[in-house]
Amino acid sequence: MRAALPRILPAVAALALGACVAKPPPVLDTTPPPLPIAYSYAPDSQTGASVASLLPTGDPAYQDLSALALAEAPTLAQAAARIEQARAGARGAGANRLPSLTADTSVTGTRTNPAQFGGALPPGISFDAEQVSYGANLRASWDADLFGRLRAQERSALARVDAANADAGAVRNALLAEIAGSVIDWRTLSARQDALQQDLDAAKELARLAGTRERAGIAPGFDRVRAETAAEASRSRIAALGSERARLVGRLVTLTGQSGQKVRELLAQPAPDLAQPAAPASLPSQLLANRPDVLVAAANLTAADADLAASAARRFPQLTLSAALGLLAFDLGNLFDDNSVVGSVGGGLLTPLLDFGRIQADIDASAAGKKIAFEGYRNAVFTALGDAEAGYGLVAAADRQLAAAGREFASAERSARLADTRYRAGLSDFLTVLEARRTADASGERVAIARGQAERARVLLWQALGGNQPTSLSTSQ
Repeated sequence: MRAALPRILPAVAALALGACVAKPPPVLDTTPPPLPIAYSYAPDSQTGASVASLLPTGDPAYQDLSALALAEAPTLAQAAARIEQARAGARGAGANRLPSLTADTSVTGTRTNPAQFGGALPPGISFDAEQVSYGANLRASWDADLFGRLRAQERSALARVDAANADAGAVRNALLAEIAGSVIDWRTLSARQDALQQDLDAAKELARLAGTRERAGIAPGFDRVRAETAAEASRSRIAALGSERARLVGRLVTLTGQSGQKVRELLAQPAPDLAQPAAPASLPSQLLANRPDVLVAAANLTAADADLAASAARRFPQLTLSAALGLLAFDLGNLFDDNSVVGSVGGGLLTPLLDFGRIQADIDASAAGKKIAFEGYRNAVFTALGDAEAGYGLVAAADRQLAAAGREFASAERSARLADTRYRAGLSDFLTVLEARRTADASGERVAIARGQAERARVLLWQALGGNQPTSLSTSQ
């Protein structure tokens, strides 16, 4: 035991000195933020709608455009490449924990000057001034990772794979939401055009009627002019829809990676009437498992924690085991003789003694990175809560607006029909008819806009609740 003591003491001293190079890493409070029990605008728990039903999945244009985007969109291809990059980093971090085996061969020629021995050699002793050696070696080395530095680096790399996967989910959700919103806007434009076309037809009928009465001498020509002006106003509003359609087509070209002609062909497919499915009941805690941005932030926090552990492990010694087995001969024909076999086995202990604060600075930087990651996680959680609250509120408000617009339109239509009847019977003037018709026309377009806004609000809620996440990037929705 006493004989072994001199050999143990240096190792113990190295461990002690290494542990004293830097202070222990700081302990950071990363308690998750408290979540509310329920949302303010959410429906009761009896609502059985699913999150997936919030998207216009019954629209063939949405189905086709979203399928093409999931297969060919550049943004998703970039997200998939980032996943592969993160996986490669994780494989590299895992490989660092395994032994390294290398092989080499060499041919070395040397020439020695006899004068370097200080004079003539003793009698009977001679050597070749020129020699050629031949060698082949296998070398192995392994970092024993006694204090978990490499294990922490691997955990960090694996967490970044999770972050890349969740980020790809966020890209996918944003892509589907943008496509859904654009398709809804396109259908809304079609509904607005139908309403404006009805306005135009009604204005043309009023102009025809006013013209007939003018020719009969029972109405001034000004009535016909006012009716024709109303018709031109409808034509102008219909023409203005073209610029909005062009913007939507351009946006869908960007999102799907398809040509404008292909996009227009898919949008031209007949679609069912826009529906307003019930908003599904959801718990705030479900955001932590469904929202991609929350999952990204949680994975980044896990990676930052592992980075801090890896930085702290640098305070301790690094034990490396190595071995070499080879052949060495001075004649190529003797390379495989028994006497040519050479080898070595060894171990090295590398410990920091005096680094003037480098390791402590690295630990402090990693601790600050963990604080940043935790605050990023808290921000993601509260952003998710705010988006969900706003999403439920928008759905409720949009439904009320649509219901009110529908009642307004029904009332305005009744008023317009009554004014027209009274005018034809000579009980009302043309201005009354025209104003009633204008009110009905405007309310019809407002119904189309309100219906589109109600659909749009559901897409925002779908995205706020985290969408319906796939297990990997695919065309499944």
